[in-house]
Amino acid sequence: MALDVVLADEAATIRFGEDMALALKRGDYVALSGDLGAGKSTFSRALIRAIADDAFLEVPSPTFTLVQTYDLRIPVAHFDLYRIADAAEIDELGFDEALSDGICLVEWPEKADGALPADGISLTFLHEGDGRRVFIDGPAPALARIRRSLAIRAFLDEAGYGNATRRHLTGDASIRAYEHIHTGETRFVLMDSPAHMPGPILAQGKYYQQIAHIAEDVKPFIAVGRYLVSRGLRAPEIHAMDIAQGILLIEDLGSEGVLDAAGAPIAERYRESAACLAHLHGQGFARDLPVTDGIVHRVPDFDRDAMQIEVSLLTDWYLPFKRGTPASNAERRDYVAIWDALIESLGAGEHNLLLRDFHSPNIIWRPDALGTDRVGIIDFQDAMIGPSAYDVASLVQDARVDMPDDVAQGVLDHYLSQRAAQGGFDRTRFLRDWHVMAAQRNCKLIGLWVRLMQRDGKPAYMRHMPRTFRNLTRALSHPDLAPLRDWCEKAGILATES
Repeated sequence: MALDVVLADEAATIRFGEDMALALKRGDYVALSGDLGAGKSTFSRALIRAIADDAFLEVPSPTFTLVQTYDLRIPVAHFDLYRIADAAEIDELGFDEALSDGICLVEWPEKADGALPADGISLTFLHEGDGRRVFIDGPAPALARIRRSLAIRAFLDEAGYGNATRRHLTGDASIRAYEHIHTGETRFVLMDSPAHMPGPILAQGKYYQQIAHIAEDVKPFIAVGRYLVSRGLRAPEIHAMDIAQGILLIEDLGSEGVLDAAGAPIAERYRESAACLAHLHGQGFARDLPVTDGIVHRVPDFDRDAMQIEVSLLTDWYLPFKRGTPASNAERRDYVAIWDALIESLGAGEHNLLLRDFHSPNIIWRPDALGTDRVGIIDFQDAMIGPSAYDVASLVQDARVDMPDDVAQGVLDHYLSQRAAQGGFDRTRFLRDWHVMAAQRNCKLIGLWVRLMQRDGKPAYMRHMPRTFRNLTRALSHPDLAPLRDWCEKAGILATES
């Protein structure tokens, strides 16, 4: 169903351009229709500046040049077809090439009737009082993205930040996206986390997210974040929330991380991050965590089904990618049996809250703070109760960073020394479980990188594959993992990738 948006004044038109900038993606064609002075140019300028994250970017009208191009996070080509004599001229302007790589904004699209895509997004601007009204139409998926962006603007308005400036921050490997929200001198982070759509049923009447205990709404983030703070760690404060829509306005902990300008690990920051884990693991854990208004989040166990569905990514995605044929039934049977035994062996080890993705993308360094407050923790909504060795493996073998051996060992040693000082810590048992958890995580990632490339159209993650195999090789060095090491060697995957 088409959308109808009322814009009270020029400021509202500028905000609408910013909202649309966060709704569009590569390959979107936007047809801008309306009388002179109806707001098309104001809208286009605001959209381009928002994508550029530059409020003062020069955005000239393409009236005489016919097209202006902008090499931005998403490239934008701004066309004005008022002066073309024939619709065929659109080809000479490089429309198809621009659309294949970015976003095309087209004013006066009717001048090229029949030469432009029929499935574009259309915005029709009409004067209305001192403002304007915009009718939006287009394909259902595009309209859904636009509705979501407008819902975020409504959320900000309800929270008292209707005039805030929105800028893209990042997306991750899930459906979540993040924005920077600027209001006066204050900057927040907005988490856009719509509820997961069910995937195909895999086992026991459940889909992957359910079996792997992936958060399906924002309630776990709220509950776990508050719990971490109660345990003396630093998670972002939540300033406004809409649980039903999956929108949170949270504290901005900063933009400094644990890597240097060249992307290399800063040893001190990794060691302090390990100290935070030691601090958490030295305390007991709670399973039922309050969310709000009587809502309680029960933290799930990192159980056999969750571990097995994760490591199955290696057989389900990596082996077919590597060989061109699926894993054999015998390979799958042996692989599952090996992991069943390893998972069973973890039962006697130490368990605590497991953050799941405790590594460089999710650690904020706060240089002006003290102690554990220096380490800001984000992206913990998928937390489970499981072997405490898992998060230490995730940190020491950061999947996205080349960790020199001495740095990695120093981080692990710092954690071990912190735990030893607490008393009652079984170092030998922990290190054995560390190898098992490192192997489990890397087997998952090996398949995940392929799935992100093939299913989700995100090939950039494949650059982590050689590092992941190196990490797996180290994990398999423990004698208790000999059966898994033998299986990997027989499958022919270690020698070719590490």
